Formats: sequence, structure tokens, C-alpha cells
Amino acid sequence: MKKIGFSGTLDPITNGHMWVIEEARTMADKVVVFISENPFKKCQFSADRRQQIVEQSCVERGWDNVSVIVVRGDYTARAAKKHGVDYLLRGIRNTTDFDYENLLQQANVDVIKGTKTVFVMPPRDLGSVSSSFIKGLQGPVGWHWHTKKFIPPAAYKAWIEDWLYQEWRQLWSSKDVNSHIDATSFANQEAWFKKILQAYREPSRHYHNLDHLVHGLSELRVWAANCAASESDLRVLKQAFWFHDFVYAGQQDVSDEEASAQAWLSSSLDLHNAEAVAALIRATDHFQEQHVDHPLKAILLGADLSILGQHIEIYNDYAAAIRDEYKHVSSVIYSEKRRHALVHLRKKALDQQLFQSAYFGHEYNVNAIENMTQEIERLTLINANQN
Repeated sequence: MKKIGFSGTLDPITNGHMWVIEEARTMADKVVVFISENPFKKCQFSADRRQQIVEQSCVERGWDNVSVIVVRGDYTARAAKKHGVDYLLRGIRNTTDFDYENLLQQANVDVIKGTKTVFVMPPRDLGSVSSSFIKGLQGPVGWHWHTKKFIPPAAYKAWIEDWLYQEWRQLWSSKDVNSHIDATSFANQEAWFKKILQAYREPSRHYHNLDHLVHGLSELRVWAANCAASESDLRVLKQAFWFHDFVYAGQQDVSDEEASAQAWLSSSLDLHNAEAVAALIRATDHFQEQHVDHPLKAILLGADLSILGQHIEIYNDYAAAIRDEYKHVSSVIYSEKRRHALVHLRKKALDQQLFQSAYFGHEYNVNAIENMTQEIERLTLINANQN
């Protein structure tokens, strides 16, 4: 078989879709992925952006015989036939899928004289994965960690960057921030979003990256919903969280937190709350925290430290990411200093002082103690073996 096609909305493309494409590659010399643009169907990504994501996902897998075409104003089966595609491959997960796809393929062949359809069944672990399933995960704290398991890296990157952009735009939509949003202030907001994205994308950031941003912002949103927080308080907290790790360079003359606070002040994004947000950013620096007096300090620190109380699988990924950020440090020195820091943090947790917010303490203190205890034991064993 020379050509075989695969079609779908692919908003977003999932690992299930990728499995079908891979199956298609075993059946034909060339695979053509058709992305349908339906003006009556609301999608998160434009058809052109979906095309880019699918292309990037295939490049990540090293697939050089897959092309991607956007179908506009035509039936996919008819467009496939025009492109010389012999068959369209479709994945079916259950009898409901089969009934629908069977009717569709009959219409494709009998009504519009298009390309015939071949059905394949994905493995059981991908049987429930669909674009709608992925979209249903979005919202609660940790949604991005779960989403990451079911979509290729290029799709995940596009997904969280789009989510972050929507969060960013919402942050500046209130009239309380700027009484008049003119072209200059909008351009400034857009420019700073790009700067922040670039900073948190740095390859050396294995933990203090875009995932960290998504997690912290989600924590703050859920905290606000559960604690009936005011919109103004939530806005100040989110502004501080966006910037609190903006600078991550290990400068000698000034701390990263202080440099991040200075970057925030230079942005002129919110002149009314400029000093309050800067104070919260400085509170994330343990050398300055005790000197910062702000009513929202405990909330921001709670969101930042909440990673310590996550499920053990997520905590272990966090611990591994922190190690990667300090891969330039020898194993002996790292394990010793990391263990020392964790012992200090665990003592604070045991004394009910790690999370100074009742909300975050209730949510995460017990798990944080268990997680840190396990890592301390691992580091103690490493130290013993090295000595």
C-alpha cells in the first residue's frame, strides 16, 4: 500500500491518536493525517496550530513519512481520495465507536464516493483516551500532571502554554488593574508574557518551569474558591507567583527572589499593587521571609510549598527534577545539603509551622511529612554508602 490516511479533529492529539498513526506507518509507505476544520465545532486550537502540533509530535517520534493536511470546506474522505490515499485508518475503542464509524464510512463511500475506511482497535491502556477525555481532566489541582500522561510532549507544551496565556489575559482584564487598557499597556502585557514564558522554558529548569507555574496558579485558584477570597487578593497572589521564579540564575550580589522582585517593579504592569506584589515575591526568599510582613504571605508560601504534600509519585518526580537542576553538584555534596534542608523542613512540618496557612496545612502537612521522611531515608542511605 502506498498511502494510508488518518483523520480527526485532533484537539488535542492524544497518545491514542499517535498509536493509530504508528499502526498506519506499518501498513503503508506514506501516512497522511487529515485535520478537519469545522466552523461549527469550537476547538481550543486553530486548525493551523493543530497541524503544527501534530507535525511536531511526529518529529519527536522520528517519523519522517507522515504529512499533515488541513481539510477546509470538504469531506475528509473525499479530500483523502483527491490526495491519492487508498484507505483511511480509524481507531475504534468500543461498540459505540464501531456503530458510529461504520455509518460514517458507509456515507463516505456510498454518498460522497470517498476513500474507504479500515478499522483498528487500540490496546487496552489507550482504550479510554480521547480528546474529550483530556479536556475533562483540566481544572482541579494537578490536572496538568495527569494530562501529561495521555498526550505527546508537543501537545502538552502547547496545551499548558495556551492555558497559561488565558490565565495571563484574565489577570489583566479587571478594571481594578488598569482603568483604561490602551494599545501601549496591552503591548506591555504581551511582551512580559513572552519574557516570562521564555524564562520558565529554560532547559536548565527541570522543576522551576512552566509545570511549576501551572501548579501554583491552580493551587491559588482552588484556595480562593474554597476560602471565598476576594478577587483583588487572588490577583495580587497570582501576580507574585508569576514573577517569583522569573530570575533563576544564582547571582552572587543579589538573590534570585530580589532580582525577580526588581523585574516585577520594572514591568509597570500594576502600579497600584506594585510594592505589595514585590513584598510577596521577596517572601519566597528564606533569607528575607522573616522581614516581610504581608497578610497574604502565608498563602503564597503555601502554594509554593504545596508540592511537598502531593502524591508520592508526583513528589518523587519533583525530587528528581530538583536533583537535575543541581546536576553540576557532586552526589556527595548534594545528598548532604538536600538532606539537611529536608530535615529542617520536616521539623517545621512536625511542629505545624511549615504551612502557616490553615488551608494548605490541612491539605498537605501529613503527606509532606511522609514524603520528606522517605526522601531523607534515601539520602541517608546514599550518604552511608558514599562514606
